[in-house]
Formats: sequence, C-alpha cells, structure tokens
Amino acid sequence: MQTGNLSIHSENILPIIKKWLYSDQDIFVRELISNGVDAITKLKKLRDMGEAEIPEDEEYTIRVGVDKENKEITIEDNGIGMTAAEVEEYINQIAFSGASAFMEKYRIDTAENTESKSEIIGHFGLGFYSSFMVAEKVQIDTLSFREGAEAVRWDCEGGIEYTMSPSGKTTRGTIITLHVGDEGEEFLDEFKLRGIIAKHCGFMPVPIYLENLAKEEEPDDTDIIDADEEPTPPPVPTPINDTHPLWLKPASECTDEDYRAFYQKVFMDFKPPLFWIHLNMDYPFRLKGILYFPSLKHDPEYMEGQVKLFNNQVYVADNIKEVIPEYLLLLKGVMDCPDLPLNVSRSFLQNDSTVKKMAGYISRKVADKLNGLCKKDREAYNGYWDDISPFIKYGCIKERDFYDKLKASILYKTISGEYLTLEELTEKTGKTVYYVTDAKLQSQYVNMFNEQGLTAIELTTRLDNPFISYLEMYENEVKFLRIDSDLTDALKGEGEDETSEDLQAYFRKVLTKEKLGVKLQSLKSEGVSAVILLSEQSRRMQEMSKMFGGGEGLPPGMFEEELTLVLNSSHSLVKLFQDLHKENADSPDVELIAKQLYDLAMLSHKPLENEQMKGFIERSNKIMEMAAKK
Repeated sequence: MQTGNLSIHSENILPIIKKWLYSDQDIFVRELISNGVDAITKLKKLRDMGEAEIPEDEEYTIRVGVDKENKEITIEDNGIGMTAAEVEEYINQIAFSGASAFMEKYRIDTAENTESKSEIIGHFGLGFYSSFMVAEKVQIDTLSFREGAEAVRWDCEGGIEYTMSPSGKTTRGTIITLHVGDEGEEFLDEFKLRGIIAKHCGFMPVPIYLENLAKEEEPDDTDIIDADEEPTPPPVPTPINDTHPLWLKPASECTDEDYRAFYQKVFMDFKPPLFWIHLNMDYPFRLKGILYFPSLKHDPEYMEGQVKLFNNQVYVADNIKEVIPEYLLLLKGVMDCPDLPLNVSRSFLQNDSTVKKMAGYISRKVADKLNGLCKKDREAYNGYWDDISPFIKYGCIKERDFYDKLKASILYKTISGEYLTLEELTEKTGKTVYYVTDAKLQSQYVNMFNEQGLTAIELTTRLDNPFISYLEMYENEVKFLRIDSDLTDALKGEGEDETSEDLQAYFRKVLTKEKLGVKLQSLKSEGVSAVILLSEQSRRMQEMSKMFGGGEGLPPGMFEEELTLVLNSSHSLVKLFQDLHKENADSPDVELIAKQLYDLAMLSHKPLENEQMKGFIERSNKIMEMAAKK
C-alpha cells in the first residue's frame, strides 16, 4: 500500500480555483463521463495505430450506477485504463492534463490532424476533481490495457491525502465510485440523475447507460407464482444519449422528418418549426449545427429561443451571446464548436477572433437562407413572415450589417393582406407610408383608406415603433405615419381645411382641454363626422416614454397640445352643430352635440376612459330620446 500527499504546484492553483467556481454543482456528471469517453477515444486511437490489440467489433460503453441506500454513484468505462504510474502522474499531480500528454506523446499535430485533437475532450486529473463537489470520498479502480498491467485502487477523502493499493478489478477500464455526502444527496435520485446526464451528455459519442444498483426487494411469501407461466424477460437497456446526432450528418442525408423529429426531441416543442438551417464549416474554424425558426409569438417579451452550445458533442451552455449573435438567441438550435474549450471565460470569448468570425458566419448563413427563401419561394416566405418578422426586425435593430444583408427581403403586410418589400410598397404609396397598429381600434381610418383604394401597412408589435425609426435613418426620404396622425390629400374633399378660432375656443371650453386643436375639413368619407389626429412625433415619444419608465416625471398634458379634432364639414351632424352654435352657443344641446362629436372621433383613436364612456352612453340615450320626440 502506498500513501502520500497530492502534488499541487503553484502554476496549477488558478485552474483548480476555476474548477471549483462552477456555478452548477451537477457539472461533475459531465466531467466524469467526459473523462470516460476520453479514455475510450484514446484506446480506439491506439488500436488504429497498432499499439493496442483490441477487437474491432468490441462494444464501448459508459455505465453510470446509482445506489441511494448506500449513497454511492459509480461511473464505469471500458477505455484505456491506467497503471499505478499513470494514476500517480494524472491524478496525484492535480491539473496535469492527461489529454495534453497523450497528444504530445503521439505527436497529434493540431494543424494537420485537428479531428484527432478534437476527439480528446477530457482533461483527466483536472475535471476529475469536480467529483469532490458532491462526494465525501472518491475511489478509483482501474486496470490498464497494457499487457501484464496490475489493477490499482486509489482512495481520497477530499483532503490532500490519498491511498493507493492493489484492486480486485479484472476487466480493462476505470470505475470511479463517489461516496456521496449530505450536500450531494439530491443526485442519488435516479430520475434527477437521468435528467442531468441527458442535459450534459445527451449527444456524447459513446453509449451511456444508467443502472439502479440498489438491491431489489425479495418477493413476499404471499406472492403467488404460476409455474406454468413463462417469466417476463427483463427489458433491454437503452442508452440515454444519441451517439450520432443529426447535426453531424451531411444535410443531403437528412430528411424533413429527421429535422422535425430532432427538434421535437431536443426542445420538447410539439409545434413543428417553420424551417431550419444546417450549418457545416471546417475552415477557418470548425462549426456544425442546426438552427430552427420556430413559430414565434408576436410579442417580443414572449419570444424565448434556446441555442445549445456543444464541444464535440459535450454540452457546454445555452445562449452564449458572445458566440451567437444576440438576436439569433430568439431561435432554437444546436451548435457544436470543437475550437472552443469546454470551460471558457467570458473575457476570452469577448476577445477571441475566432469567436467573432463564428458569429459573423452564423449571421451570414441566416441572412442567406432568408434571402434565398424570399427570392425562390416567395409564397412560402410570405406565409412565414408573421412569425419571423419580430426576429428579423430585432436583428436589424441590433446589427447594421444584418439589416444591410436583409433589407431587400423585409416584408410589410398591408391592410388588404398583401406582403410587399419596401421597394414594392413605395411604388404604391410614395415615400410616405401610412400604417395601423390596431386594425379594429383604428377601423374608421382603415375604412376611409379602403374606400379610396389607398395602401397602409400593419405594424402591431412593440418592436415596430423603434424599427420604423431605425428605417427612417437609413432609407432616404422614407417617412412612416400612423393612419391617425395626418390626413393624406386623397382623403380630403373639396375645399381647404380651415381653423375656426370661435369653434376651437368653444370646444376647449366645454371639453376643458386648453390645448386642443380644431379644424374644419371636407372629407370624401361622408359617413365620418369627425376624426382625431395625433402627430407622429408626439405619439412616438409618448409610446417610448411608456416603454421606458411609464412617462413618470413628464409634465402633465405634455402630449395634449398635439391632439387635433378634425370636423368633417360635409357631414350633416357637423352642419347641424354649426347652425345651432351660430344661433345659440350657450344652449345645452349644442354642448351635448359638441361632446358627442369629440367622443365619436376619439372612439376610433383609442378606448374611452371609464367616466368618458359613461358620459358618452348617457348622451347617446338623451340624443335618441330627443330624436324620438321630434
């Protein structure tokens, strides 16, 4: 038996500290299973080089066992194994990377043989010590593949003291036994452990099996056993992981059904994705993956994407915005980046040139896919637009290059249901584009446009307000106006609009709105008695203030000065009001009609407040009574 102290060198202290700074305790599962996969990969490499006599058809597995009663978790592989000298080197000298030493010994050139390098995913010795995050005592039983090697047992209870002695292990490979402490008891739950393995190791290249090692209860004496009944065969164990994930296959070998099934399995989303992009890049960096465009809800607050980042089939994290452009995080997908280390600092990602190139490549591939759809399959692209427009608009606002690549493929849905590019739209409307934010609420304005055959577009999400402001900066002379912000000449009847100082003063008085503007204007839509206009600039400021702080601290009535009541001088009710006003401006009936005209106009502008609606209903009843009497 050998005893000693673990060798901790000063240059290795920092990596150890980083290892212990894992935010997720369950990361030990990934580290230990990764080491097992690493050991198997090394053995296969030696076999291919003729340095290990291993049958070609041998099955390689990782077996995880859990024994809740005895508070033990085991991770077993049938890989390369270790001799006593290798245990001394790779385990007792903390942070000495076994993977690095292996590559150095067999001269795996990173430039000429990057695939071989990428297969060595573990850092045995460093990742191994993550086991002490949950274990009070760790035991290793290992037998090297080398001829004549003797099995070794290594024990350590979390300090710097260890014990090495002969082991009874008779098969090649390594078994790590974790004697779980109180802080790690949650990991003894088989269901929880299965979920952790599926999350972190669900696509590792070696089959992973989970077994419950607790002894089954003996059958009760009262149980009746039918001697003639054939015993039910035990279920065939199935691996937790998928060793050949779809993203590693050539796109030409993947069917639409394959893509949809993979999406449903990984993201538990039973609503099929709209379409997807298969990524495959070998130079100047390696990147494989699949990005899906899900059916997104229109409110950006509810757009929750998920892009899973892997390193050689080993799960790293979700939604790392340094690798994946922020606006692409609204999508769902998987990306496998072998050139990124398993444990990487955010500062490294922010300053690494490969990461920046990677993000640019992904953005370009997404833009190419969307442009291709728009040009080659416009009908399908139109059908996708309502779902993908929030993602595209968000991406354009966040990154100018993305907008430049995609601006010709941005569509605008008209109130008649057409989908037009900006070029197609401005051919119909000119440089001034009218839009609606709520077709039902603004139905009076929409009807006026439809009656005159005019074109307006629908902009119904919270992103649209900043998006059109963004467009106006980069698209020369194009101006967006909400349908209730101004009257286009095509809606006006004969005669110029005029401001009546007398009527304006009257409305301000009876409505107690000192800054209300009032105009008389003939409208082609004779059924419309009055409309409310609110200047585009004022309304945008109002909406922005609501988004950022709710307008707190702004002067009361700040936006009221921009509100204008336009009375249709061709409408019979307006003509009656004018006549009555001239005869007797102090009459209660005149005031009643004035208030009713204002509220009728306001109803198509925005919902009435409670008291305002109450007054509107009361006046409506009174007007009907007056009409009935006459």
